[in-house]
Amino acid sequence: MTTAAKASNADDATAQIEQVVEHFQAAIIAHDKASLEALFVPDGGSWFEVLGDDAYRQLSAKHPQMPRFHADNYRHFIDFVVGSKGRMEERFSNVRIATDGAIASVYFDFVFLADGKVNNRGHEAWQLVNTGTGWKISAMAYSSEPTQLR
Repeated sequence: MTTAAKASNADDATAQIEQVVEHFQAAIIAHDKASLEALFVPDGGSWFEVLGDDAYRQLSAKHPQMPRFHADNYRHFIDFVVGSKGRMEERFSNVRIATDGAIASVYFDFVFLADGKVNNRGHEAWQLVNTGTGWKISAMAYSSEPTQLR
């Protein structure tokens, strides 16, 4: 494959991944369970929330046994979004995509809003796989600086 063909394939893959990012954001706003589920590899994925330095420092002072991270899965997040009565939105900035056409990583800053108010912010990293029929999120990890500490 020529260098130009490789660059064209990477550009196509990047455009497809940008669509995954946009669909994710739109599905949160719409509380669309089916659309959110369709963005993830159905089995074998991982999901981690890691408290940011400030949040961890404050929370561990109150709760010394509290772990800095916890594992979860995309299904719990989807249930949270779909079960919410209010407006939810996750805004992304500084989105960076790296791909070879088979796998990809997406890294960005986020702000999560509930009813128009900042609920959480941090950085988020996705791992994606090209399934042959589209890109799916296979893993997600994000730092968390919630506005309301537990």
